[in-house]
Amino acid sequence: MNIAYIIIGLVLLVVGGDWLLKSAVGISLKLQIPKIVIGLTVVSFATSLPELIVSVKSALDGATGLAVGNVIGSNIANIALVLAITIILSPIKVERSFYKTDWPVMMIASFLLYFFVYDDKTIVFYEGVLLFVLLIVFLVYLLRFQNNVTVEEVSEKEEEMPMYKIVLFLLFGGVGLWAGSELLIEGAKSLATDLGVSDAVIGVTVVSVGTSIPELAASIIAVLKKEKSISLGNLIGSNIFNILAVLGITGMITPIKMLPESYNLIENDIFWMLAISFLLLPMVFIPKKMHLERRDGVVLLIAYITFIYLAIS
Repeated sequence: MNIAYIIIGLVLLVVGGDWLLKSAVGISLKLQIPKIVIGLTVVSFATSLPELIVSVKSALDGATGLAVGNVIGSNIANIALVLAITIILSPIKVERSFYKTDWPVMMIASFLLYFFVYDDKTIVFYEGVLLFVLLIVFLVYLLRFQNNVTVEEVSEKEEEMPMYKIVLFLLFGGVGLWAGSELLIEGAKSLATDLGVSDAVIGVTVVSVGTSIPELAASIIAVLKKEKSISLGNLIGSNIFNILAVLGITGMITPIKMLPESYNLIENDIFWMLAISFLLLPMVFIPKKMHLERRDGVVLLIAYITFIYLAIS
């Protein structure tokens, strides 16, 4: 039944995340927000909601390793799995905002997480507040200074989604995410107990991949529709939201205290997250400036396979 709970929970998270994504994009298009900003904000937040719900629920249930492992594993999966598959399917031309704003903020958030948990192994209330305040500053900057970037016009068909559909997608998407998180957490915790491994290992592998599926779906759909600015912006933004919003909000609700069986997240996995996140910068400039090519996707995918192998071995 544990596997069944996990599978059903993942399906509900994917469907709920997809409906919420449609609702979020529909609202954003009505407000005429540029697509790159949509990718970095609304789409990122919508696809990060599974991580938020799973992390808050697991922290309240005492599975704090699952909460942090989910975020670290999801951030690794977003770049080394989701972005890898995306650019293997189609190379991406990178916007200048990547190295001017998006990547630096992602790295700042990643290092803040490291410094917050390295010493006392806990994210306390004021640290959660600091993470969330940084998120607000980032969002204000995006809406103030990147709202005037030149983007393609959206089609009339995209703009014609009626408000009642947006509301329905929002409601059913929220219910799907809640129900999916309940089943996923229950199944993951039981599976960890049965296999004799920590909830952190389950969080950084099974749960993180499951909660990254909305990002994968959104990115592939964006590439197929040639909306590549949304695709890359979604993934960078999602990593930022995962740390600043997911762990920030969770830390404000309840202290996130790492247990001894979860220390590997701090001693090993978080360095994988930092290294893979940093690796994006040279990849954007070498060998072809402001592009991510298929070979980059292959390198990232190999790194992810290696990380998963070491995590479960």
